[in-house]
Amino acid sequence: MEFSVNHPILFVLAGLLVAVVLAQSVFFLVKALRRSKELGMDQKKLRKTMVTAAIFTVAPAVAIVISVMVLSKTLGLPMPWLRLSVVGSMSYETVAATNALNAMGQSLGSGDLNAQQYVNVLIVMTISIMLGIWLVPLIGKKLQKGMKSLANRDAKWADIFSNALFIGMIAAFLGFVFCDVSRLWTAENGIVEVIKEGEILTYSATSGLIPVCVMAVSALVMVICGLLMKLPKMKWLSEYALPISLVLGMAAAIPITGWLG
Repeated sequence: MEFSVNHPILFVLAGLLVAVVLAQSVFFLVKALRRSKELGMDQKKLRKTMVTAAIFTVAPAVAIVISVMVLSKTLGLPMPWLRLSVVGSMSYETVAATNALNAMGQSLGSGDLNAQQYVNVLIVMTISIMLGIWLVPLIGKKLQKGMKSLANRDAKWADIFSNALFIGMIAAFLGFVFCDVSRLWTAENGIVEVIKEGEILTYSATSGLIPVCVMAVSALVMVICGLLMKLPKMKWLSEYALPISLVLGMAAAIPITGWLG
């Protein structure tokens, strides 16, 4: 049987796992509604809250759909659909998939993968992110207790420490964005040659600036959205800022690539 990243069996397997996650959500929703009735909570307010929450999940879902589209060209639809429906995120999944593909001489957006390459990418994308799930029951409670203790002693320092952890995580992803900037000073006559699968590929020296410029456009759009959100009538933009910055950043990649090569 010939392997395909969009084989029906993969859709069935991914669909079963997504169905389990959805079943858990429905189970706890029903349990919560029954408990709310026991506590005498206003059911009209609860229904209104549920509808509002459902509406505002549409905007973040746009970013997830975009992520699935980006990954599906190389990995097919089942795996990105499964990863981004459970515990995945665009920032992690894209970096993990790209690193795994590069290690095998492939690239995101290249042709179809064989079965071994597909399994290798799947392992990198799933096993690594599961570390967070395993650590939660082991150190989650101790870590939360430590943060509360630090906040009680010095709230300002606790806030700085928390922000530093977040910035450290962002810095790890920034390395991926800037990793090809070195082409600017390693190129000869403005051209970089890369041997890939026995072929010599040529890149413009400025091509390493493409992800940097795309990131700058997305950041600028996010800043503009943040400024607009301060206006009373633009509060709704807070739910749409992420997908807007993603879409405009990806759209900007087209002219930027044409400009920088």
